[in-house]
This record gives sequence, C-alpha cells and structure tokens, in this order.
Amino acid sequence: MRTRNGILTGLLAGGMSLATAARADERLFTYTYEPETMPQGAFEFEQWVSSRVGRNKTVGQDDYYRLQFREEFEYGVTDNYTLALYANHDYEHFKDPGTGERASHYWWSGISLENKYMVVNPAEHWVGLTLYLEPTYNGDNAELEQKIILGQSYGDWKWALNLTHATEWEDQFRETDGEVEVSFGIARQLTTRWAIGLELRDHNELPEYEKWENTALYLGPVLSYKRDRWWGALTVMPQVYGANFDGNPDGLHHLELEGHERWNIRLIFGLNF
Repeated sequence: MRTRNGILTGLLAGGMSLATAARADERLFTYTYEPETMPQGAFEFEQWVSSRVGRNKTVGQDDYYRLQFREEFEYGVTDNYTLALYANHDYEHFKDPGTGERASHYWWSGISLENKYMVVNPAEHWVGLTLYLEPTYNGDNAELEQKIILGQSYGDWKWALNLTHATEWEDQFRETDGEVEVSFGIARQLTTRWAIGLELRDHNELPEYEKWENTALYLGPVLSYKRDRWWGALTVMPQVYGANFDGNPDGLHHLELEGHERWNIRLIFGLNF
C-alpha cells in the first residue's frame, strides 16, 4: 500500500511539475489556446503571421490569398490573469476570373484587447479551465470574441480544446454576423526544445444570426521550438471537409471555398522579457 501510494504521489507531483513548467510563455499550438496564463509581472512580445490561401474562381476569387498580421504585447497581471494588446492588419490578393484583373488591398484591422482568466489551474487539477474575452475595434467595425479553454499535460503529451463564439459588427455597425468555432490540439514533447502534434479546427459562419451558412473543417500538423528567451510555432492545415448550407455557390460538395480557404497556415514567434 505504501509503495502504491508512493507511486501515485510521485506521478501526481511529476504531473504538477510538468504542468507548472508549461506555464512558461511558449505555445505548442497556434490556433488552439492552452489554459496556462503568464506568471505575474512577466512580459512577452509575439508576432503572428496567418496565411489563408485558395478560394474558388466560381465565386470570383481565383489565385486568392490573405495575410493577417498581429503584433501582441502580453503581460501577466496576476498568476491567473493575463492581459494582451494586439495591433491587427491584413493584406488580400486575388484575380477576377472574368476579366483577368488582379486586386490587392491592405487595411488596418484595429486594436484587440485579450483577457485570459484561469479559473482552474491544470497544475492543481485534472483539467485546466480558462475563460477568454477579446474585444476588437477599428473605428468603423467591432468584434467580441469569447472562448472556453480546456487542457492538460500528461508526461510528454499535452492537449487543449477551445470552444469559441464571436460577434462581428460590420459596415459601420449596420451588419451583425456570428461565428462559432471548435479547435483542438494535441502535441508530444520530443526533446526539451522540440514538440510536434496535430491541430483540428472547425469554423462556422452565421450571417445576421439568421442561418447557419457554412462549415469548414481543417486538420494538419503543428511544430514548435523553444529556447530560453524565445520560441516559435507553425501550423499547416488543409481544409479536409466543407459545406454550404444555403445553396452551393462554389459548385463543390466536399469543400467550402466561398467564405473559407483550402489552406490555413499560421506562424507565431514569441520573445520573453
């Protein structure tokens, strides 16, 4: 009995130490948030580059790609509460298949204020729970995003699950659109520096909250690397299934290439201070 209790105590202590170590600022995923928050007083800068590539020429966007840039300044207000300020800007390019003309557009997407509050610490419980709220505003349009973030580490393995809802007010607040997303990531620490895993993302659009317009499911590998003061993570996800529930504007039955893309790619680089 003492031996068994000793083993259980050791496993629990080891699991908690691993979860505590995971409180460091590096991320194993790029589309899926992990429940850990930054330690009080810690500061980090992150550069995000997201690439959305490939829509359908049937909907007038051949050779499509969109680059989304985010500069994040993140601060640990308390051990349980992390606050971050984002600067967002986008670049979009596509060709009109009818005329052959190419259109390119760069725009300022606004400022976001990310709030993460860890309700249940994964270092002390079987599953971690964090609540997330992020308003965005650019002068004409706004967005409010909420997440429920779950996750835990087991030895060299870690998983995280996000349930996300967002409301967008566009066209100077004359249009209201909803988004629902589920994302999941699982990764294995290969060495003290390298980790590899998979991310899954299902994104859905609800224009004016009047109908469930579409869904797009992405699945692909994620690779992360960390040093003492910096880290990086890269996810490459092709769309593996998509559907339009309001007609079939892109002429496809297994992908959704009107409001979504064939590929979602994201690179995040973080620098700790």
